[in-house]
Amino acid sequence: MARCITLLTDFGHQDVYVGVMKGVICRIHPQAQVIDLCHDIPPQDCRTASFQLLQAVPYFPPETVHLVVVDPGVGTSRRAIALDLGIGYCVGPDNGVFSQVCDRYPPRRVVELTQPQFWRTPNPSATFHGRDIFAPVAAHLAAGTDLTRLGAAIDPDSLVRLPHLTYEITPRGIQGWVQAIDHFGNVITTLPATLLAKGYQQIEIQGQRIPLVHTYGDAPRQHLVALVGSHGFIELAVNGGSAQLLLGCQNGDALWLV
Repeated sequence: MARCITLLTDFGHQDVYVGVMKGVICRIHPQAQVIDLCHDIPPQDCRTASFQLLQAVPYFPPETVHLVVVDPGVGTSRRAIALDLGIGYCVGPDNGVFSQVCDRYPPRRVVELTQPQFWRTPNPSATFHGRDIFAPVAAHLAAGTDLTRLGAAIDPDSLVRLPHLTYEITPRGIQGWVQAIDHFGNVITTLPATLLAKGYQQIEIQGQRIPLVHTYGDAPRQHLVALVGSHGFIELAVNGGSAQLLLGCQNGDALWLV
């Protein structure tokens, strides 16, 4: 079996970390097709990793193994896990990076990776589980190893979940949060497009009210707009510029649909 493996990390491109993980995968399962999703997740930013993974999963074959290594707790007591989502598998740390895919695709099975025979070494580095645990486990899973052989079953409800990844109804309006900021400086909120059916027309953030439009070109250059992005969430953007730079906002900031 030659399942596809995707890689999502905060390793960047300056160091050999990503290449080394690919080498580990190749030694175990050379037939696997390895696809880079992104290696420019902001360092230790589990919120952005969770959002980016959610955007990718639906577009891959159902047996794909999604390997995520954004792991600020590497070497601590945080669990190493693998999940069966029904439409694919995930491998990585139990630190919230799988929050959104688990909300949309509730896991059928989850295991803690407790079987060192599927690791690169029984004595993994305390700082590089991507190389020593996650990459080899992903390779074995892609090669057809059953999930249940990789470790002990755990309750999906016990997985770490990140806060503020949805929205709340408040007297001020529908409160959401920033969940990611993309390469263009577009500020992506946790507010789904379905909320617009309720007749709301603006986003309020940091004392500003930003009008909802259909596309970036519906505003003059360098003007702020709010619109539905290709991911299905409302985002804030600047025609020809960066909403993040103009607003000075950060991942996790609150905002309101009004």
